[in-house]
This record gives sequence, structure tokens and C-alpha cells, in this order.
Amino acid sequence: MEGKVHEGRNVKRFREMLGIKQDALAYELGEGWNQKKISLLEQKETIELPLLQQISNTLKIPVEAFQNFDEEQAVNIISNSFDNFDNGAIAINYNSNVSPIDQIIKLHEEKIALYERMLKEKDEMMERLEKLLNEK
Repeated sequence: MEGKVHEGRNVKRFREMLGIKQDALAYELGEGWNQKKISLLEQKETIELPLLQQISNTLKIPVEAFQNFDEEQAVNIISNSFDNFDNGAIAINYNSNVSPIDQIIKLHEEKIALYERMLKEKDEMMERLEKLLNEK
């Protein structure tokens, strides 16, 4: 049984990973947005595509990340890929056509790339916020 992706929860996850507060995201989204409205948005299972695109542009995260990221599915894939033995060795699940080493390398490369992008985006957000503060 496959669960539905919760887009609002994903917005919250990525926002928090970037270290952005709800009120800062509200400010970036523009007039009519406030912390409470962001909080309500993050509770919605499905978000209208134009709004999701606006959030995507603001956080610089692809729309597909909000639409497709399923934490439970990711955890299941990881836990099904590795079996821990009593002697501490790790065995790879060979039910895949892709080499287990290649899977591990690709996973680590994706994590590193995402982390580097998130750091860059955080720095850019801080620069924008500092610029806004200096303008006042």
C-alpha cells in the first residue's frame, strides 16, 4: 500500500533544512503572506501547482521535490537495501540490476550535492536578508 506524498509537510521539511523560518518564507512570498498562513499551508496534503511553483522559486528547490519526496518510502528503500549481521558486516540486497556499490556512491553524491546546494541557497538567503535589513 503506497501512501500519498504530503506536499505541505515536504515544504516544511525543505524550509527547515534550509534554516528558513516561517515568517521569513512568508516575507519572501510577498504581500498577503504571514507566519500563520505558512503554518496552515504546511498542513495541506496537496498544494495548488501555481503556489507550489512560487514556493519552488522562492526556496530554489524543484517543484518535483515537494511532489515526490516520501520520507517513509525513502526509509523503506534504505532499510531494505541493507541487512545487518551479528558480526557487524553489512550485506547489500542484490534484487537490483544496478551494482550495490554504484547505488551507495550515487546516494552519497546526491546527498552531497543537495547539501552543497542548500548551503549555497542559505548563504544567498542570508545575503538578501542582510541587504533588506541594511535598506531600512
